[in-house]
Amino acid sequence: MTEQPAPPQHPAVPLPPRTPDLESLRLLVLVADLGSLGRAAERLRISQPSASRRLSTLERGLGLVLVDRTRRGSRLTLAGQVVAGHARQVLDELDRLLAGAEKLRTRREAELRVAASLTIAEYLLPAWISELRRRRPELYIGLQVTNSEHVPELVESAEADIGFIEGPRLARVMATRQVAEDRLVVVVDPGHPWARRREPLSARELSRTPLVLRESGSGTRQTLDRALYLAGCDRARPLVELGSTAAVRGAVIAGTGPSVLSELAVRGDLAEGRLVAVEVAGVDLTRELRAVWPTGRRLVGPAAELVAVARRAPHTPSVPSRP
Repeated sequence: MTEQPAPPQHPAVPLPPRTPDLESLRLLVLVADLGSLGRAAERLRISQPSASRRLSTLERGLGLVLVDRTRRGSRLTLAGQVVAGHARQVLDELDRLLAGAEKLRTRREAELRVAASLTIAEYLLPAWISELRRRRPELYIGLQVTNSEHVPELVESAEADIGFIEGPRLARVMATRQVAEDRLVVVVDPGHPWARRREPLSARELSRTPLVLRESGSGTRQTLDRALYLAGCDRARPLVELGSTAAVRGAVIAGTGPSVLSELAVRGDLAEGRLVAVEVAGVDLTRELRAVWPTGRRLVGPAAELVAVARRAPHTPSVPSRP
């Protein structure tokens, strides 16, 4: 048989150095500073045999002799001096990292940035914030007010720590928790024909009547459109679209036309006769008010406390019924 040639021999590839642990680097720097393994061990509050083993493990991991051990003490080799210099830089950077993290932690505990939809910001958040500030008077709270569609964007981009929305739909996947419940009511000025109506409106009548409405993307508009859809009707028809609840209220009081608004916004007007509530049959106009934050992020600190305050707050009083 023909003898097969032996396979070529490849030179052994050296194993990469093992990443040293931080305490071993700290020990090496102390040996350099104190000139004694014993004093370094004492500073770290470990036994000298334990320090010696740790140093030996470091040397094996790096493949270098770092310390000459003699009866007169421990002296770093040239390689040990170079490694100790790098170790000092690593430890200094670690100290800066920890100091920076502590500043961020302190800031997180001292500041809360909130984004909220208009109705929640105007009628509920002031009481929630007041209660939280009573418990934590040192806390700074910043509030951005926008519609429900844009609140998740602010939270996801870290411009806000926590958001509150009133709409039934989320454009992004987010963690949510219900904090309260609200109800929309159909309202007209006292001179409107609906103010004298004895029978409830039907869902179809409501969907076919031009209304004074909030803008698309607002939680109020989303809730109304969803309720009409579930009742088998078309979306609400806008007579006028306005960007704030106060503007819509003012337009209805002035006789522009009927609207559908949160009971939070109109209960004073209903009690004092500036507006009249009109009953609607076959349409569920209740909605959940929810806190939102990014999925996977744990709710902690002041943000978690504010959500807890909101969940414990008293329920909104019911709208006065029409006589």
